[in-house]
Amino acid sequence: MPWPTVHPPEAAADERPAVPARHAGVVLIVDDMPDNLAMLHDALDAAGYVVLVATDGASALQRAAQADPDLVLLDAVMPGLDGFEVARRLKAGPETAHVPIVFMTGLTDTEHVLAAFAAGGTDYVTKPIRPPEVLARIAAHMLQARQARQARNALDAHGHATLALRLQDDAARVVWQTPLARRWLLGYFDDGDPGGARAPAALAAWLADAALGREVRPLTLARGAGRLVVTLQGRTVDDDWLLVLREVDDAAAVEATMQALKLTLRESEVLYWVVKGKTNRDIGDILGSSPATVKKHLERIYEKLGVETRTAAASVAMQRVRALNPG
Repeated sequence: MPWPTVHPPEAAADERPAVPARHAGVVLIVDDMPDNLAMLHDALDAAGYVVLVATDGASALQRAAQADPDLVLLDAVMPGLDGFEVARRLKAGPETAHVPIVFMTGLTDTEHVLAAFAAGGTDYVTKPIRPPEVLARIAAHMLQARQARQARNALDAHGHATLALRLQDDAARVVWQTPLARRWLLGYFDDGDPGGARAPAALAAWLADAALGREVRPLTLARGAGRLVVTLQGRTVDDDWLLVLREVDDAAAVEATMQALKLTLRESEVLYWVVKGKTNRDIGDILGSSPATVKKHLERIYEKLGVETRTAAASVAMQRVRALNPG
């Protein structure tokens, strides 16, 4: 039997394969047996799926990271990295953790079936492979996976990025995240993980307080004229922590404060947060300064505005700068 034609021959790095306008989804088949690959490739291709193939565990992990498939059809027993280890690594990576995995196995003993689910499998089919059964299983899981993907993308489109974190000792691991969340974590945290697996230390510490039952307010970080607001939404069905990220641009309000009140940039930023009701410690955390430095800025602001208290300074700002919204 001829070797199946792979579509595309090689997936471009960090991109999904080019797919037709109308297709059933992208499926990555991982099997070291050419006959199985050929049979499954032909059946899935005829059903309208875009098919990628890998013949070993290492190339499967690389292809999955590059192409972001909608589903992985994974052989359990392969030389080198077996299917169980491939599944564990896929589920450990935030970029691939959401992808459903259907195992193909001739091992029908209970312990092997349980091992497949423990490794992160969504379902399994037994060998010898029956294409109609495989297509039915794939269709069911594909629908759920695509609905979940659309929900995550919709949140990104509306400017509300999401991610799920799992606390591990003093650190936190990213279980899954939307593309926008990953971009903001790298942009606002100095220790953001380019690999996407480890959560920034400040985020882990903030979440640890919530895990101890303490009340936590939204976490706010500033970078340039923008600020990132992180809100805790609760727990997922897997008992992980679900966070929503939102970016706010304060540039217009800060600029208006500078012009109307003849303040420096840093003084304008401090006054902006005073109007928002933040304490000196809060402002220091947001701007990367100490509370003592914030106090010195406030003293200069009082002198320039001819007031003596933060309440009076905020009142002047709200009266003279309509762009400031104390909301």
